[in-house]
Amino acid sequence: VQLVESGGGLVQAGGSLRLSCTASGSIYSINAMGWYRQAPGKQRELVATITSSGNTNYADSVKGRFTISRDNARNTWYLQMNSVKPEDTAVYYCNADVRAKYYSLASWDYWGQGTQVTVSS
Repeated sequence: VQLVESGGGLVQAGGSLRLSCTASGSIYSINAMGWYRQAPGKQRELVATITSSGNTNYADSVKGRFTISRDNARNTWYLQMNSVKPEDTAVYYCNADVRAKYYSLASWDYWGQGTQVTVSS
């Protein structure tokens, strides 16, 4: 299973950016999808997650500004980032909990390669 991210880049504070992540490979279903980020010198932290039923969870720091959504048919999920701040600058990683076989409930965790988001003040 491979996760490929896109959409990162340089944006001014107050602007918007949309990240995308597409999963491919041996996939029966994706239980949950998420976005995490890691700023220089800091640990990786959760940004947002969305379950197969559409339940979402956000870090307090992005609530009201970021929105996670998913397109199950395309195994793709998005992070719409609005009103970005310099402190949102980080490498953003997508994550997926993937079920590979229809006859097994076992699932595995996969990560994308990361995409840089830089917010200028």
